[in-house]
Amino acid sequence: MTNARDVEQTARQIVCKVMGKKPEQVTLDALLVADLDMQSIDFIELYESLDQEFNVDIDDEANQIQTFGDLVRYIESRLNANSSETAGT
Repeated sequence: MTNARDVEQTARQIVCKVMGKKPEQVTLDALLVADLDMQSIDFIELYESLDQEFNVDIDDEANQIQTFGDLVRYIESRLNANSSETAGT
């Protein structure tokens, strides 16, 4: 199982790569659109990269993501849900 620190670090690396940002710019309270200048096309590339890395489906709940911290918590919740489903089978 991936721990929260690993999720945060890996997600930060992905955001930096997609957006061309420095890691220190991608703080937990950084707004994806206002602070990191994300556009719609960036979200598509970001979500595809996150899906490949974490094997999580990005659904309509992702529309509520405003900050990098929201993104990290979203990934963690998806990983926990996937883990629970796997444990239940």
